[in-house]
Amino acid sequence: MSSTVTYTVSGMSCGHCEKSVSSEVSGLPGVTEVAADAKAGTVTVSSEQPLDEAALRAAVDEAGFELVGPAA
Repeated sequence: MSSTVTYTVSGMSCGHCEKSVSSEVSGLPGVTEVAADAKAGTVTVSSEQPLDEAALRAAVDEAGFELVGPAA
């Protein structure tokens, strides 16, 4: 069962930020698609099964940003 969830990320301000977050998150196991949006401050992640939020938080942190949580 595939899963698509949008999360709020703080600190992104440009296309480079989007690429950094997308690059780190796309390396997580099971991730099939990542769309970071600096203007909206979100990252939408599609995966083969629901992601472990701790792993996602670590990937976003590695890119230099903060995962706030699921977007409203």
